[in-house]
Amino acid sequence: MKAPPISYAAAESVEEAVALLTEHGDDAKVLAGGQSLLPMLNLRLAQPGVLVDIGRIEELRHSGVTEEGGRLCGSLTTHRELEMGAVPSLGDVAVLRTAASHIGHLPIRTQGTIGGSIAHADSASEWCVLALALDAVIHVRGTGGARRMPAESFFHGFFSTALEPDEIITGIEFPVTGSSSANFEEYARRSGDFAIVASAVALDLREGRCESARIALGGVAGAPIRLPEVERLAEGHRFAGPDDEAVRELAHACAEAIDPPSDVHASSTYRKRLTEVLVSRAVAGCLRHDDSEGGRR
Repeated sequence: MKAPPISYAAAESVEEAVALLTEHGDDAKVLAGGQSLLPMLNLRLAQPGVLVDIGRIEELRHSGVTEEGGRLCGSLTTHRELEMGAVPSLGDVAVLRTAASHIGHLPIRTQGTIGGSIAHADSASEWCVLALALDAVIHVRGTGGARRMPAESFFHGFFSTALEPDEIITGIEFPVTGSSSANFEEYARRSGDFAIVASAVALDLREGRCESARIALGGVAGAPIRLPEVERLAEGHRFAGPDDEAVRELAHACAEAIDPPSDVHASSTYRKRLTEVLVSRAVAGCLRHDDSEGGRR
């Protein structure tokens, strides 16, 4: 199947892109890397009248440090650039490289963008899950001007976000926090497939004691989710190490806190079991990182 006939407009600036989206309203779709949108067009799952191509807007490739001190990457930053640690403002953040390496195959990572992935809001998207776990802030701009939205309030449901029809994502900001370690784990049937379950964990650890925790899951609900009630169980706990029984208890609590759907890829029971395994691995990875860094504190 091929995409239906569609009008095409290439914006040269954010202002022009916003104007085109305002003009065409719900009949328009934003085209960034196209790695999510183009398959949907070919399957007729999306049938916009106009594609607004933002791929030429250099402003959306900008990276740097925000006034709030966060590390910003432009929405057109590709998965491959993040995988290779090629965004100076982010430095060599290992968890970003790990998450990027799970996305599709090399051609997809080379073309696909972090902004496009977050706007698409697939519940199993690596960037959506990691944005929640790292307390990322989504920068958007529309006819009403610019605004900053915490990732926690950005994802509304199945392929649904807080973006207005005339808004585009201009950047993703990762706040500099006291978190000493973050880790990402996912399981897919084949390399490059969408995750059946994905888990991102960020822990603020001080000599094994957890001062704060952030746990996010993908593939277990209509949107990526945080588990604040389980996070509170970890706070104040002193982990003896990656093999501590408390790690398994925390992972089990995550599995008990969710009610994932069943579909052709996995049953609800299987997703709960995967959640327990992946959270356990993610937390253990954070603790191993904390142990390896301990001598340099």
